[in-house]
Amino acid sequence: MCQNIHIRLQLLQTINSSLNDVDSACAREGYGLGYHCLLLSGFSPSRIGAQNQFGHDFGNPDATTQGLIVAIYDIGCAIGSLIVFFWGERIGRKRMIMMGAATMIIGTAILTSSTTRAQLYVGRVITGIGNGFNSSSIPVYQSETCGGAIRGALVCLNSTITIVGLIQAYWLDYGLSFVAGPVQWRLPIGFQAVFALCLLLQVTVLPDSPRWLLAHGYDEEASKVIALLEDHDSADHPDVIQARKEIELSLAQESEGGPFRYSELLHGGPIGNFRRICLCIAVNVMQQFTGSNMINYLAPVVYQNTMGLSRDLSLILGGCTSITYMFASFIPLWTVDRFGRRPLLMISASGLSLCFILAAILLSIGTRPAAFAATGMVFIFQIFLGIGFLPIPWLYPAEISTTRIRARGSAISSFFNWMCVFAVVQMTPPAIANIDWRVFIIFAVFNACWVPIVYFFFPETRGLELEEIDHIFEKGGITGGVWGSKGGRTTTDMHYPAVTPVEPKDDLKAEEVKLEHA
Repeated sequence: MCQNIHIRLQLLQTINSSLNDVDSACAREGYGLGYHCLLLSGFSPSRIGAQNQFGHDFGNPDATTQGLIVAIYDIGCAIGSLIVFFWGERIGRKRMIMMGAATMIIGTAILTSSTTRAQLYVGRVITGIGNGFNSSSIPVYQSETCGGAIRGALVCLNSTITIVGLIQAYWLDYGLSFVAGPVQWRLPIGFQAVFALCLLLQVTVLPDSPRWLLAHGYDEEASKVIALLEDHDSADHPDVIQARKEIELSLAQESEGGPFRYSELLHGGPIGNFRRICLCIAVNVMQQFTGSNMINYLAPVVYQNTMGLSRDLSLILGGCTSITYMFASFIPLWTVDRFGRRPLLMISASGLSLCFILAAILLSIGTRPAAFAATGMVFIFQIFLGIGFLPIPWLYPAEISTTRIRARGSAISSFFNWMCVFAVVQMTPPAIANIDWRVFIIFAVFNACWVPIVYFFFPETRGLELEEIDHIFEKGGITGGVWGSKGGRTTTDMHYPAVTPVEPKDDLKAEEVKLEHA
């Protein structure tokens, strides 16, 4: 069992063949997330509203209805995130993920069997709610069961798997667009239930987060889980006792004011809950206003309408764009725990801004060669996006929050993320129609703004255990000590006294004596 859930595997082993149960469960949800986000979106090769089986079965929906079918999924995700915000801490990480998987299975069944638009809307909302549960809970669960040295890489791996799911959905949908009959859209939608079912079955046998268990009085079970994660047979091992003491001391400091009150999220002081919540929200809002979903949801539309390429070529380039995105998403697996979160975010934002500026300049020329060059800028954009602003907004909120508010911090950041997805996807098509290539300039300006914001306000969390991050704002000031700290590193040392090794219990001593005389 220890081998099955042992988190501290070497990253290369994880990628090649030995995904442990915790990380493979999280990755499986990421795969399903990417797969579902593609379906019925503007990025889909057989886009709704086109002259295909889906359009025929649902009365050839007009542009407004198409937008509603696409966007209502994001609203469902936002609702799911809000549910986690209010009740996720009470329910627990593991049970929340199980509820998310079960909800997605129900939503998928409703979607696949849809015969009316009303049923389609209900299925989209329910599936979105389930995904909101998971997108809010899985980064928290994964962060709380990983060591600081590899936490970033393992959470980034989840983003990579998300893109793999997106690619499979794209090309499966593209291939089936040439097939006649309802299977053209029912098979791709129904297939996502496989991922949700595997997630549900796998999470069933996993333990809950040791930090959540200690916070809710399950001390003995928490000790056993820590022993398993630390690869020790006994809960009395000094390493296990040290880890448990650090978590308990951190929880005690966070709980000095008594039972949790929502007003705590607005508190400043050394812990800086309000600052943490602002960072959770900011990094996700920034992600969506990089222009990422203008490309990821609407790549064929962008290629066809702003660059003047043919529909077939636009569809093929859209799929190739997502493949480039996938390869780029592997880069953080080796860089996020070497160079940190801040450098990757700033490099990513700088590159994204530059790509959009060059794309706008090229498209303003109005020639076909310039349009092809602008297409190249979109591909390079995907590389810079994969470096930083793809994975880190899902990692950072779970890291920067204390155990007491982690579930709520992750949930509120997820809520804002999905609402911004909704806004960007709704605003971009009319923006492209009205101002054409100039929409790239808007996102270029946003990306340029993100660089100084990250530099001045985002502390570096690379390599820190979660209990160390509790002390990250103790320097105070407008920037929380980030400005003036080398590399944004506001804390480097643990605030916990060493634990004196304990003698084995009497029954363990007796066993040792028996073994010696055997």
